[in-house]
Amino acid sequence: MPQESNPVNGSQIPNQTVPAGTDEAYDRIAAGLYGLASMLVGEGEESVRLVETAIANGETSVCRNPVEARMSSRRALCAAALDILARRDPVSLAAPEGLKPAESCIEDDDLAAAGVSGDELERMRKWLASLPTALRAIFVLRAVAGFTAAETAALLAAHGGAQAAGWTPSAASELFRQGLCSLASQLIQATSSR
Repeated sequence: MPQESNPVNGSQIPNQTVPAGTDEAYDRIAAGLYGLASMLVGEGEESVRLVETAIANGETSVCRNPVEARMSSRRALCAAALDILARRDPVSLAAPEGLKPAESCIEDDDLAAAGVSGDELERMRKWLASLPTALRAIFVLRAVAGFTAAETAALLAAHGGAQAAGWTPSAASELFRQGLCSLASQLIQATSSR
């Protein structure tokens, strides 16, 4: 049977019939993963490698449910991105000590509470890039990747380096609320300057 190159890693794969629309679906998946990666580690080669890692390490082939497949690839990408962030600056993802709840402009840790859609967040990249590493990572894991506070804390603890071992769901939730307040403030400023 003739073989062709795999577009992800260049390996040889058997030539087989691919259902119509599959290429477009893969393109959308890869674009979404690249957007997520670039929010975490910045645009460029590292983000491309993260997408390749997510596709290679995500358990998408065993997932019968597309939502499970998407979360699996996002989990693989976010874990690898946190590994990169921890290598760049080992203390940047350190678990907070003595974190006290701040007076919050938002009572719930829901992105909708700030009046923000995923598309609007995509346009807020400059704001996102200005956040400290831990806050940016938590915000992207929660708001973009769709992980819960518990999943976010577990990813940080597992991949954020030795100083990140103490992350808790309540700390991830509190910092996410702080990020939501910052975003809401940014949106108010943006709309008032028009």
